[in-house]
Amino acid sequence: MTATNGKNKIRYAVVGLGWFAQEAALPSFANAENSELVALVSDDPTKNEELSKKYGIEHTYSYEEYEDCLASGEIDAVYIALPNHLHCDYTVRAANQAIHVLCEKPMAVTEQECEAMIKAANDNNVKLMIAYRLHLEEANLQAVEILRSKQIGEPRVFNSVFTQQVEEGNIRLRDVTGGGTLYDIGIYCINAARYLFQDEPIEVFAVAANNGEQRFSEVEEMASVILRFPNERLATFTCSFGGASVSTYQIVGTQGDLRVNPAYPWQGEIKHYLTINGETQERTFEDHDQLAAEFTYFSDCILQDKDPEPSGTEGLIDVSIIQALYQSIETGKPVQIQTSERHQRPTSDQTIERPPSNEKPDLINAAAPSGQS
Repeated sequence: MTATNGKNKIRYAVVGLGWFAQEAALPSFANAENSELVALVSDDPTKNEELSKKYGIEHTYSYEEYEDCLASGEIDAVYIALPNHLHCDYTVRAANQAIHVLCEKPMAVTEQECEAMIKAANDNNVKLMIAYRLHLEEANLQAVEILRSKQIGEPRVFNSVFTQQVEEGNIRLRDVTGGGTLYDIGIYCINAARYLFQDEPIEVFAVAANNGEQRFSEVEEMASVILRFPNERLATFTCSFGGASVSTYQIVGTQGDLRVNPAYPWQGEIKHYLTINGETQERTFEDHDQLAAEFTYFSDCILQDKDPEPSGTEGLIDVSIIQALYQSIETGKPVQIQTSERHQRPTSDQTIERPPSNEKPDLINAAAPSGQS
């Protein structure tokens, strides 16, 4: 299905209007030339009213009216920015109405949910993409190319730290909604190890730690992970909701290493520190609108009838790894895994650059995880 408004634009409803949707997604439609924001779905009437005025959006719906939105003929695609435990239900319902789906990561909470989402998309011949924005981002894709070209020799070690303070009461700290460090931020480290090694882990091990604060009563404060990859390569990372903001990874090869810092941000500059034979080169990648790139890419996949690279399978693999990691935490033992085969991986050909949005939107009934936007 392609857009029916004659302008070759895909018409989107944004479903869920929390911090990230308001801060990052809604403003980015202005920089996505083939994408148009036409509807909002939220149970907060104030959000619907104020944000529809701000962005000139005619159609707003509550969650109870989601089916009406899907069947309205007004939209071609949904961007799902709901809590993790709702991703499956809202994706399947959209697919069943022949509406394309761009779903935030993690794709869902269980492998079974991911498989149901993939089946619904396939059965209804709609596109399903998981919102791995770094698969379109220049600094991370250039890191892939540095490894592929063997500039640092054979890659042997991946190590990452991704930490931030998350305030009490934030949805990321609730077990019932699919919260926890591995689902929320650990997934970035897992995905980076996979696209940099261009492979899937075969064994995983994890430990969790908790300082006993009330805010960590439902989910771990932090987790440390070891992923064993084929050819005896190791990836390790620690993610935490109780540390200062750090976002970095390093890949060590037989002849050099690459450090990326910050590694996973959705806005701002990203730096490479590439060391070969003791000589370090620094490279700065400018700020770009990563969400605009994501909407542009997904809309192009719909308009050109191409399969998105960050597919349902990509999302399923990360969720299956996360489930195995929690199993390891429970048992205190390594867990052997076998993931789905991945035939597509991100390359620099996917790089999409859009100018950064200078707008700092006022948040409506929403707050950043740290309490700061």
